[in-house]
Amino acid sequence: MAHCPYTVNTSMLPTTLNTNEVKNAAGTEVEFSRRRTAETLVEFAASTEVPSKPHRITVSQQETGEGSSRRRRTLVRIDKSFAGEVDTTNIVKGSAYIVSDFPVGAMNTTTEFANVLAELLSLSASQGASTTILYDGTGYGAAACINGTL
Repeated sequence: MAHCPYTVNTSMLPTTLNTNEVKNAAGTEVEFSRRRTAETLVEFAASTEVPSKPHRITVSQQETGEGSSRRRRTLVRIDKSFAGEVDTTNIVKGSAYIVSDFPVGAMNTTTEFANVLAELLSLSASQGASTTILYDGTGYGAAACINGTL
């Protein structure tokens, strides 16, 4: 497959994430400001981060192939540095991310893309017949990531 970079539509991503777009496990808003914009990447930094403990959101995209073989890969990633709980003098980093990889060249609509992403998000943020979004990590998919249980 030939590689052709895809330009992130940076006008779709806001300059700041400060009106409940990002919440922590307690459901409390965490504010971010755009830190860097490149051709295929946008990076946000938490407004409360300190230099020794970066807390970042990165959104990046890449397209490969041409025509009906064209695919788009998108990465939405959050990295947070914090003091270790075993050795509080050691700064550690945790990361969580979603990667989508779709055959956009073979699609006329975004319906199936939206369905797959909705299924992933609901698995991570809900349980059973619940229509409530769970920020506390108790959704089935989130619990598997957090607790290492299958």
